[in-house]
Amino acid sequence: MRRERSNKLFERAQKFIPGGVNSPVRAFKAVGGNPIFVSRGEGAFIHDADGNRYIDFVGSWGPLILGHAPAVVLSAIARAAQEGTSFGWATAREVELAERVTQALPSVERVRFVNSGTEATMSALRVARGFTGRDRVLKFSGCYHGHADAFLAEAGSGVATLGIPGCAGVPQGAAQDTLTAPYNDLQAVEDLLKAQGDKVAAIIVEPVACNMGLVLPAPGFLAGLRALCDRFGALLIFDEVITGFRLGLSGAQGFYQIRPDLSTFGKIIGGGLPVGAYGGRADIMEKIAPLGPVYQAGTLSGNPLAMAAGIATLEALSRKGFYADLDSLAGRLEQGLRALLTKHGNPARVDRVQSIFYLWFKKDADHSPKDYTEIKAADAALFGRFFNALLNHGVAIAPSAFEVGFVSAGHTQTHIDATLTAVDHALAEVMER
Repeated sequence: MRRERSNKLFERAQKFIPGGVNSPVRAFKAVGGNPIFVSRGEGAFIHDADGNRYIDFVGSWGPLILGHAPAVVLSAIARAAQEGTSFGWATAREVELAERVTQALPSVERVRFVNSGTEATMSALRVARGFTGRDRVLKFSGCYHGHADAFLAEAGSGVATLGIPGCAGVPQGAAQDTLTAPYNDLQAVEDLLKAQGDKVAAIIVEPVACNMGLVLPAPGFLAGLRALCDRFGALLIFDEVITGFRLGLSGAQGFYQIRPDLSTFGKIIGGGLPVGAYGGRADIMEKIAPLGPVYQAGTLSGNPLAMAAGIATLEALSRKGFYADLDSLAGRLEQGLRALLTKHGNPARVDRVQSIFYLWFKKDADHSPKDYTEIKAADAALFGRFFNALLNHGVAIAPSAFEVGFVSAGHTQTHIDATLTAVDHALAEVMER
């Protein structure tokens, strides 16, 4: 495929933007070559600056569950924009979206909107500390909760993709207040809490880890975390920035029937516009100003365009059969990928939960990865070759061996079949080497 215009844009961008990109993984550093510059999207497709078209499974890294540029969301944004793009005052749309979120998630009795997933997790940790009077947080190796200082210890997502061992600029004090344990290891969590439980404000976890590849919670893991939090007086925070409204209207907490104290959201609740949210028990959330002493604010929080897009998206997700149809479509992709991987000598394993899928490039893997240590055994070089071959065949997945893919309502069986044909060709090319 021709990439002259994308290459020229990248060359120009590097003169003004660090690394030529505004988010590190976009730079293609982990997969080789220069990034594509996307000009537009519709349905299942994105188009780059050179006019190439790709079946897209990135979906803006998760929020585009309805596909690119769905008419219902565009119409809602257009109507809201005609009334004004930002006010810094309260609006009715904030109330409506808050009602929809709390109705869908029984654990969320109160919710506060912010502007990103990072802001949501940062704020949730602050209110957890304010509520408990404790400073420390326990997270899991490979889980990514945004780029706030407290969460960058052994983080996944772009930190894992770029192989950054730590993060310059994070004060030692922030690192000292962050405890880490292996995902799916309840004994390690219990040992840490026995030693420091009276200092731990919260355990934060991706209920399905989606930022180090896809790691599913082992049976009893989430319930065990709930029990340990109750035992040691810590709050349980579910980071549902990716899984929220993706695994169902009630997110991963509904899917696995676990009730956290606080939850964080982003992605889907903004319908593709910048948004985040955190919420939970009323007694905890009432510690936030103006009701309580925990301060958090934002001029653009509850932005009317993002609220309108979120309302339209959640309304579409409420259609009877929406998630069953999406699960069926993703299942067709999973089955096809499994057959192709077998055909080409099992260079990778495919795992899936609902509309989220992941290719773990570990040859002859006979089980799903259970933690970050196992995930890191992936053949990142082989993945990079596969990624570029697949892109050349018109299918876009995330340019990282540590990111998941997303099926959307914009995809059809025709798109899935075309994707499987492209995967077949790409695997044949990379396995011949």
